[in-house]
Amino acid sequence: MSALTGSVIEAVHKEYPGYELHTIASALSLIAGCIVFALGMFRLGFIVDFIPLPALAAFMTGSALNIAMGQIPTLMGNRKYLDTRESTYLVFYNFWKQISHCNLNAALGLTSLFLLYLIRFICLRASKRFPMKEKLFFFISTLRAVFVILLYLLISWLINRNDPQHPRTALLGTIPRGFQNMGIPYIDRPLLSAFASYLPSTVIVLLIEHVAIAKSFGRINNYVIDPNQELIAIGVTNIFGPFFGAYPATGSFSRTAIKSKAGVRTPMAGVVSGVLIILGIYALPPMFYWISQASLAAVIIHAVGDLIAGPQTLKRFWQVSPIEFFIFWIGVIVTIFSTIEIGIYITVISSGALLLFRIAKARGQFVGRVQVQQIKLSVDNYIRLTTRNIYVPLDHSDGSNPTIIPASAGNGIFIYRLNESFLYPNANHYVELMIEQIFRETKSGKPNMYGSLGEQPWNLKTSRHPEKDQQKDDPRPCLHALILDFSGVAHLDITGLQNLVDVRRQLDCYADKKVNWHFVGLSRPWLKRALISAGFGSSEQGHTVFSVANVYGNIDGDENNTNIVLIPILDINRPLFHADLDEAYEAAIASLPQKDKSVVFDNGMV
Repeated sequence: MSALTGSVIEAVHKEYPGYELHTIASALSLIAGCIVFALGMFRLGFIVDFIPLPALAAFMTGSALNIAMGQIPTLMGNRKYLDTRESTYLVFYNFWKQISHCNLNAALGLTSLFLLYLIRFICLRASKRFPMKEKLFFFISTLRAVFVILLYLLISWLINRNDPQHPRTALLGTIPRGFQNMGIPYIDRPLLSAFASYLPSTVIVLLIEHVAIAKSFGRINNYVIDPNQELIAIGVTNIFGPFFGAYPATGSFSRTAIKSKAGVRTPMAGVVSGVLIILGIYALPPMFYWISQASLAAVIIHAVGDLIAGPQTLKRFWQVSPIEFFIFWIGVIVTIFSTIEIGIYITVISSGALLLFRIAKARGQFVGRVQVQQIKLSVDNYIRLTTRNIYVPLDHSDGSNPTIIPASAGNGIFIYRLNESFLYPNANHYVELMIEQIFRETKSGKPNMYGSLGEQPWNLKTSRHPEKDQQKDDPRPCLHALILDFSGVAHLDITGLQNLVDVRRQLDCYADKKVNWHFVGLSRPWLKRALISAGFGSSEQGHTVFSVANVYGNIDGDENNTNIVLIPILDINRPLFHADLDEAYEAAIASLPQKDKSVVFDNGMV
């Protein structure tokens, strides 16, 4: 957040030099805080879930590299010979061009950095060797930054105490005591328009940093956070902070980790921390003067180094989703060669585009029935427990054993499973794949659906003379019924429903009769309501097969139990809405004319 705020202030001040730096920072904090507060009040905290882990990791890694590279010249003492506000790659290039200007600051900076990593390494090893004192070593490791700052403050004072006006090493310098810029933040229309384009990235960073930290420690400490509450809290912080001269602020990972280990349970700990900080900024500024900038840069580099995604994280990204792996690297590269805010936009937009592409290219699966036996492994033998039917993709796209051949429904009946919500981006893709296979495996109920040759569409993909070309002994059945497994469908929009209506009309024309549409797994009332409004679910034949349950418990339970009252699982007024695929298939078979029943499943495959 600090790095992004710095880049925003620099860009705005370059365009509008009349505004003071703290004025820009306070105005940015106030407006961003109001936006985040509004998101929380309107219960829009769920939008944080739209920012995926690769985008977050790319932002953290790119920002860490940007910050670390910006601090290296200070660490080595050649800071004044280059502009650390440039893109990361330019800072890296110019640093090596000016490497000859490194001075005594490098000795302080490099030894500080080495000491920080040494203390952490020793504490990690000691905590594993002495697990009973793990908390003690954790706090020692946590305080290593304070120890290094104080140690090198003393060294810096010893080096420069005789001539503080011409120090041999870079010092932090004079720090204003207390709240120097308390008051009402100044903001006007030109200033607002100056940083308006940076508000989206500022808000995104406020959201992802704070909520990511909150969720992480919520899982560690076994509690569930309310994202809306977190947004309100961070919004209030950034609304009132500018009145005390603050710039945009968000949650701190290190501070949260310390409080978690210390056993903090209430927000009162923040009050205590705030009081101590106020005392510090009023009482300690004279001591801050002697802090070595090189050692401070080492502390910053050490802190952000942990934010860089490690090899194990990158390996997991590659194993789970190679596309998101490349999105991660695109975000990091853009951040290095451009700016943090552009890197944020690129990763979020790329992840959103990938999500839309996956929804649009969702593939359904034609499934077949397999009779399976559930086996319990024991020491001596195998014990068969139950026999049941399952439905697996005919093409084994789910990774099922390819040596097992599922039995397709046959008899002009098709079972089609949808794996995503049926929405406007994927509706056409779903039905095109479905219709293509149905046409390939069935024959038309009416060889020439268009009458004369002149009435046929010019772009008809089938033969221009189907009544002549169709074989009299064509073994393919006519289309009779379609079973749609909606178990994976959570939403059906108007476009998706209209596609189903259009396909129903097309298949009725193709089969030269009314094709029954059976639906399974309608988990939401709105799905049923939408389908009913389009005329699905009803049948002229009424109920032929339906499932019932005993009001008083399991029908196969106690044989002496005479309290058996059977009621249907689903509404009997909708005979084409079924409880499971077995029921739907049996209903489709039952509606076949007797002469067309070539294969019948009876409690399994025959």
